[in-house]
Amino acid sequence: MGSQDQPFTFDALSEAMQQRAAGEYIAPESTLPDVVANLSYDQHRAIRFRPEQALWRAEPGEFHLQAFYPGWVFKDTTRIFIGTDGVYRQHVFDASDFEYRPPLDPSQFQSLDVDGVAGFRIHAPLQRPDYFDELVTFLGASYFRALGTGTRYGLSARGLAINTATSETEEFPRFAAFYIDPPQPSDGSIRIMAELHSPSLAGAYLFVITPGHTTTIETTCRLYPRTDITRLGIAPLTSMYFFGENDHSDHEDFRPEVHDSDGLYLVRATGEELWRPLNNPETLALSYFQETNPRAFGLLQRDRNFANYQDTEARYDLRPSLLIEPIGDWGSGIVELVEIPTDSEVNDNIVAFWVPETKVVAGTPLEFKYRMHWGLGVQNPTLMARVSGTYVGVGGNAAEANDNPSSRRFAINFTGGTIHNLPDDAKIDPQIDLPSNARLLNSSLSRLPDGGWRLSLEIEREDSQPVELRVKLSMLQRIVSETWLYQWTSTT
Repeated sequence: MGSQDQPFTFDALSEAMQQRAAGEYIAPESTLPDVVANLSYDQHRAIRFRPEQALWRAEPGEFHLQAFYPGWVFKDTTRIFIGTDGVYRQHVFDASDFEYRPPLDPSQFQSLDVDGVAGFRIHAPLQRPDYFDELVTFLGASYFRALGTGTRYGLSARGLAINTATSETEEFPRFAAFYIDPPQPSDGSIRIMAELHSPSLAGAYLFVITPGHTTTIETTCRLYPRTDITRLGIAPLTSMYFFGENDHSDHEDFRPEVHDSDGLYLVRATGEELWRPLNNPETLALSYFQETNPRAFGLLQRDRNFANYQDTEARYDLRPSLLIEPIGDWGSGIVELVEIPTDSEVNDNIVAFWVPETKVVAGTPLEFKYRMHWGLGVQNPTLMARVSGTYVGVGGNAAEANDNPSSRRFAINFTGGTIHNLPDDAKIDPQIDLPSNARLLNSSLSRLPDGGWRLSLEIEREDSQPVELRVKLSMLQRIVSETWLYQWTSTT
């Protein structure tokens, strides 16, 4: 939109995006010099922002900003505008703001203007007051990632998902410009506005980012469709699940588990909590959870035990969980979970988002508000026991050859909550719901050494269709655990 000479507000940005959506979509034109546009992966990695050039570094605030150089896959650049008293002007980064390491020749870049950048990251003192850690990164399309205290980058969020896992061509909207308020010394949050561009719509976003043990990003998005959209994904999350405790890997890997997230967590409007362990399926798997005004949903990394990963470099045990807390009336819709087959941990193969029931039609604006929680522990305390592990294997007697290939054994560990304090002979009643294409062969409940409880199930399937399992624990006719869900396919 260019520099603003008049005070500029989020309402003004929203109005501008609505006007943009009334016209035809104009695809971005790459204006990068060949030496930048043709950078390889390794060459692009050799260009680093100089920390001493960070915006606001010389000021007494709690936030610094560094930019990412364009090139490689980041050919569609974004522009950064910095505000003063509500007036935003573009900050143009100088070639000298970056360091060009071998094998690059720095002289090829010293005279180049950096009108747009690939993205940026905000630093803040997360671990200690005298060091500015990475807090949040906006890089590529509408992707961004954030950290809480003690975490390492893992899953990502997106501004929007359009036609993901449909027969329609998927769109990847991009943040084309950011409008950032310089932090004041007393500010505990940083405020960022962004304009979103895509063939099907235009959007205005407002992010208020507050670092902490759990970092929060309060988000407002206003969307202006220029066409009808088959499936609109609100607050989309993107993660990686390669293998874990519930699906044994076919790869010869010394690590017991490899994943950024291990389950989808959902809190219904009634307060019921659902836990659905993730899978790496052999074919595309879609799961739908019909809800009205859910309290929260997200992709979590519950397993925090290093011994279960044994990866000293990736530290999957420190990957953040991300919980979406809807604000206001979201109405009816579905939380959709997409699980995509992958043979490598470098591929993000898990997507989750909210799909509103209301049809998305051209010319009808939409607004959603939500709060994002990034950190090691993002769930509220509860008196309910939660699922701490799901283990799946062949059915039958483990000491004998399994003569029933259609059966499967499931062991579900429940820990915490009020049932932690019960004696070993307490009467706990499992509530087991099976679909018509499966039957329960046997079940048992036993005490775990750490004070939790294990429910063991042996189930037989009657056809090749997916089996949707549902289990929770009750006592004295009261529910005492969250609800465990599982999709058993013919290949798992």
